Amino acid sequence: MKVDPASRLGSVEEYYFSRKLQEIEQLREAGADIINLGIGSPDLSPPPQVITSLKESLGLPNVHRYQSYRGVPELRSAFANWYRRFYQVELKAETELLPLIGSKEGIMHISMAFLNPGDQVLVPNPGYPAYSAAAKLAGAVVRPYLLRPEYGWLPDIDQIEKEDLSAVKIMWINNPHMPTGAQAGPEIFQQLVSFAKRNNILLVNDNPYSFVLSKKPTSLMQTPDAKEVALELNSLSKSHHMAGWRVGMVCGSAEKINTILRFKSNMDSGQFLGIQKAAMAALDTDQSWHDQQNQIYLRRKGIAKKIFDTLNCKIENAQVGMFLWARIPQSWKNAYDLSDFILKEAEVFITPGGIFGDRGDKYLRISLCSPEEVLVEALGRIEAQKIEEA
Repeated sequence: MKVDPASRLGSVEEYYFSRKLQEIEQLREAGADIINLGIGSPDLSPPPQVITSLKESLGLPNVHRYQSYRGVPELRSAFANWYRRFYQVELKAETELLPLIGSKEGIMHISMAFLNPGDQVLVPNPGYPAYSAAAKLAGAVVRPYLLRPEYGWLPDIDQIEKEDLSAVKIMWINNPHMPTGAQAGPEIFQQLVSFAKRNNILLVNDNPYSFVLSKKPTSLMQTPDAKEVALELNSLSKSHHMAGWRVGMVCGSAEKINTILRFKSNMDSGQFLGIQKAAMAALDTDQSWHDQQNQIYLRRKGIAKKIFDTLNCKIENAQVGMFLWARIPQSWKNAYDLSDFILKEAEVFITPGGIFGDRGDKYLRISLCSPEEVLVEALGRIEAQKIEEA
């Protein structure tokens, strides 16, 4: 008997990093000592109180039972206090935010909750591939909007609005932006909110990087009237080094949150209470801890810059977040070729920007999620192979 896959999978490929990690693992099994500078999976530990909280929660009554689809009230309050303290945004804990099992889950939940087959979705190019994948799985049509280095890798609203937007239902933005590290200011946010209101488009900001190498965390929800037209995803994966813990949230108007909950409540049975308790402890972390982590990332960024200098790659804009993005030399056809060459000759993997859309074909991205000694070793290998002359 043969059971064919659902047609909705026809235009969705296996995630690039899923395939690349398999390739790297095969190379390692064959004896290669591969340094992986590709994936943004934090190697640092969460704040100490997070682990303590998880341990202490394991013996609590009812901890192993099903939990609320909305998260426990204490976690919702902790998220609301976090937004008030760091973003100066007021959210009603009961109705205007929803904890998630990771914000990537939220990308799919939002897409399934709001999109009908044939609806159009604006996604950034370059941008996180999950936005397009979720739209396609929901039966929607992906409409990439181009980000340009000469515009600071920020959305050009005037250019976008020259096109027919009548079928567009959702616009995805990602600030600070991955992979380019661009960070929008209040003026851009206001333009985006006004654009969404004029065109009856749901604006969704994916905001997991706002604490990493940023002078001050920013939120789309700081913008007047944002709740009318927007949702924002946030996560503890990057800000608190809790990627594997899968803790995220979405905030917006009560009506939109309830729409997402209608889908989410049919997909899971709540999150383990111990994880929720640990998340509360993380959300209570003060700014001094974030400052200490950013000093580590800043030193790593300095070594990553040296790697790009050695490769004769050009860093074009000021960047925040846990990656570094640079344009490859003109002598290379595309970043895939250069990435594969570095992997073969120096046994170092650096992400080709083309996986984020064709606007990234001439760029490489280095993750800052490796210790300084590993980055120094990668730099030494690339210097020894004289990669830039190939």
